[in-house]
Order: sequence, then structure tokens, then C-alpha cells
Amino acid sequence: MDLLTTLVDKGLRRELPTRDEALAVLATSDDDLLDVVAAAGRVRRQWFGRRVKLNYLVNLKSGLCPEDCSYCSQRLGSKAEILKYTWLKPDEAAAAARAGVAGGAKRVCLVASGRGPTDRDVDRVSATIAAIKDQNEDVEVCACLGLLSGGQAERLRSAGADAYNHNLNTSESTYGDITTTHTYADRVDTVQQAQAAGLSACSGLIAGMGESDADLVDVVFSLRALDPDSVPVNFLIPFEGTPLAKEWNLTPQRCLRILAMVRFVCPDVEVRLAGGREVHLRTMQPLALHLVNSIFLGDYLTSEGQAGQADLDMIADAGFEVEGAGTTTLPAHRADVAAAGCGSHAADAGSGCGSHDGGCGPCGGHGEDAVPAARTETAARKETAEGARTDLVAVRRRGAGTDLPPNA
Repeated sequence: MDLLTTLVDKGLRRELPTRDEALAVLATSDDDLLDVVAAAGRVRRQWFGRRVKLNYLVNLKSGLCPEDCSYCSQRLGSKAEILKYTWLKPDEAAAAARAGVAGGAKRVCLVASGRGPTDRDVDRVSATIAAIKDQNEDVEVCACLGLLSGGQAERLRSAGADAYNHNLNTSESTYGDITTTHTYADRVDTVQQAQAAGLSACSGLIAGMGESDADLVDVVFSLRALDPDSVPVNFLIPFEGTPLAKEWNLTPQRCLRILAMVRFVCPDVEVRLAGGREVHLRTMQPLALHLVNSIFLGDYLTSEGQAGQADLDMIADAGFEVEGAGTTTLPAHRADVAAAGCGSHAADAGSGCGSHDGGCGPCGGHGEDAVPAARTETAARKETAEGARTDLVAVRRRGAGTDLPPNA
């Protein structure tokens, strides 16, 4: 397929695909799916070999959030039956992190619900970072605390944080449809604050919220322009008690096409398979390892993942290896400039940072000659919705209805 040859060549050169090419990946047929995975897999192996980075979530503060993000079980007014608790103490969080590191996790992600941290919250998280690093000096710590205000990113960096996560989630044009209590621009500003403070930026998306192919391409192109070091790809878990509880739009095949598109647009970035993989990819998760180079180990914020040992077995059985603590995740050209902000799309790659054509606005359909067997977007979305197998889905709420302590 000419499209895939072109995309592989561009990925190996770190060159940005066109929007039509990215849309065409999402529109490929199931008959071509393995070819798409194989092509994106070549790009993944060029920059990351067969390594898989393991990450571990520690939920510092669950529920009780004043924001109205429609996808979130912790949102304002959520009726989802989830664990709700205020801040874990530093020693409790460090104990939880220790379990993840023992399982092979290289990065610990400290997450707290809420609009954004107060200065006192930053003090709490700083103490937690110190407790974790005292026990595991080499572990990476990523904070995810919401919208940052002046000086907070610098304080987290001084406390030992290595990275900061704040996802864009969806396209700018549709952001107001899922959240009204803050803006897309607020999210971009927080990522840029983290980068300016010397933190490695982590920012990604959520697929499956009813968005169009154009929305997916828009947000991924915006992420490429923003230039985070890691891009988590989440698949919506439609929690009962949230506005998106009925949005079952994903099939395993659709998820793989989305991951392939992200890899082609962000070839040399850590692409992380994040929330919802067990629910939507199910037995096809091993194929996703040919597209991503990073996953979460164990549970998520309010839902259970599969057993950590099952993840380790899956990685080994698929012919991949867990990335060791002494290995640098990013390719050398990115690792050398990670603390300096933009740098992955060097001039010799033919694409300066943020130089993608067409800006970040809505994009039209793919070219007719891009893929001979490409489906129309309307047909693809109709097929996806009809093909979603909700009878195969089991959303398991972490600790809900039990006397389990937080992060048990």
C-alpha cells in the first residue's frame, strides 16, 4: 500500500504526515489492519527497539473534584460508585509506589483530583516525591495535579519531579462539549508551564467520546506541535453515573488504527497505552505493543487494570522486553534536549516544531486517492458503533463497595 510506504519513510525521518494521510490511516479497512500495524511497528522499533516502559499510578486524592469533565468518574455531580478520599500521607504514597517499582515500573505517576493544586498541595506532593526518591533514587516521578499557577511547576521541579502530565484530551473545536469549567487553552498553558520549568511534558488524549476522525487527527497534530516527550492514549471507560456512560464506540480494530495514527504523527515520542486498554483491546492487547512503547502496570485511578503479572507475561510472550531503569527511554536526539523544550522535530527532518500545515483547526476529509479501499468517515463511525461488543466488556471499579484501603 503506497500510503503505508510513505508513512514509514516519513516516520523514519521524523517527518510529519499530512492530515489526509493521518485520516487515511483511521479509514483503512479491517482487511488492511495487520499491514497498518506492521508499518507503524517499523517506526516504533526504529526509535524504541523492542523495549516497553512500565509506569505505575498512585492516586493521591480520589473523587471530590469541582470540574465537570464529562468522561470522568470523579467529576462534579458524578454518581459513579468509586473510592473517594482526601490526600494520602507521603509514607502511604511511597508504600504504594514501592509495589509498582517492585513489579518493574520505571516511572511513578502521582495523580490528584481537582482543578489544580494549592501551594499547600504542592508542599504535600513535594514531601511525597522526597519519600519516594529516598526509597528509589532512580525512579522517575511524574506529577498530575491539574491546572498549574505561577511558580508551581518550578517548585515541583525543585522537589525532584521529573515530568508533569496534563492531557489535551480532544480537539480544541470540541473541547467545550466535554468540559465547561475550564478551557482547552488552560490545558495548553499548563503543559507549556511544565516545559518552561524544565519538566518533561506528558500530554495525550482520550478516544471514544463520540469524536470524529478529524477531531482525533486535530488533537494529535496539536500534540505534535506542543511537543511533549510522552503521549498517553486513553480509551474512554464509560462509567455508569457519568454523562458519557452510553458511549460505547470502540472496537479493538478501531483502537489499533488510532494507536497507529498516533505513532505515525509522533514517531519518536513515548506513546503510552493508557486507561481503557483492557476494556477495549481485550485479547488484542499484544498487537498494540507493536505500536506503543509504554504501558501502565496494574490499576488506574478509579478502575482496575489486569494483574501486573499478566502484563509482564504479555510483554514477554509478544517478544518484547521491559525497559530497565538504566536505559534512557527517549531517542538520543530527544533525550539531549528534553529539558530545553521543543527539539524533537529538528530542521534537518524537514519539519520545525509546530510547523504542520493547516494550523490546529478542523480538517476536511482525506484525499480520494490516499487509500484505494478507504471507507468514508460516516461509514467507519457507523461500523464502529455497531461493532462495539458491550457484552464482552467488564468495567471493574477499583475497591468500590469494599473496605479496601486506598491503593490496595
